[in-house]
Amino acid sequence: MIYKVLYQKNKIVNPRREATQTLYMEADNVVEARTLVEQNTPYNIELIQELTGNSLKYEQEHADFKLTTFDKPSED
Repeated sequence: MIYKVLYQKNKIVNPRREATQTLYMEADNVVEARTLVEQNTPYNIELIQELTGNSLKYEQEHADFKLTTFDKPSED
């Protein structure tokens, strides 16, 4: 599944809507998506939204759509 993650680059500074950024990623579920972002970035996550159907098509056509990839943690 493809997820749209809205985030602030800094956890210390108070969030401002004007500073919200977006990344797109593939994950099995929203919990995995949140875990991967939290483990691999210092970002303050605002919202994670699953994209399907027309929403996904719109983002692919109208946004700066590029999938971000993170290494999945190994299970020991």
